[in-house]
Amino acid sequence: MGGFKKNKIEDKRLKFKSLMKIIAGVDEVGRGSLIGPVYAAAVILNRSVNYKILKDSKTLTKEKREILFNYIKKNSIWATGRASVKEIDKINILQASLLAMKRAIKKLKKKPSQILIDGNKIPDLKNYNLRAIVKGDQKIPSISAASIIAKVTRDNFIKTLAKKNKGYHWDQNFGYGTNQHLKAIKKLGVNKHHRKTFSPISKLLKHNI
Repeated sequence: MGGFKKNKIEDKRLKFKSLMKIIAGVDEVGRGSLIGPVYAAAVILNRSVNYKILKDSKTLTKEKREILFNYIKKNSIWATGRASVKEIDKINILQASLLAMKRAIKKLKKKPSQILIDGNKIPDLKNYNLRAIVKGDQKIPSISAASIIAKVTRDNFIKTLAKKNKGYHWDQNFGYGTNQHLKAIKKLGVNKHHRKTFSPISKLLKHNI
């Protein structure tokens, strides 16, 4: 009987310990774009959050993303990080994505006890408990939340770039290699916001197009 009671107390302790865990989700956005920085977000959700409404940003409409963006910001500890075009061209997009993640994690006002990262790679970050989860943005609510924060933050930044760089239609294509964007590059040329190591930008520069 004493052993049963002891086990019950131990179970409660373990449950309490897991509840006390501060878990952050991390995701990046903009890896495939031909322009601008790559962004990452780190999110620690409040326990009162409705997890069911959090989905991978890619599956949501623009309107739904923006509603959830505001909801997440009000109900979490969150931070964003980014790596510039120069950094992307210097260290490659994978390393730049990991650098953006690292910056987002380090900007969090509270240190998480565990960090769940979308994908199969983790940034080089000492004294942090990091775990990569493939398709984590579809499975883990805090990673889904991070994908939404990163996506809307980057989209807003790209929209401001679009206003200053007319003709590329970045407010519509967000720098991705659409026919519309590629036609604009051929007409207007490559500018300072384009990633010079990315194809087809590198090929266009090589042939002076």
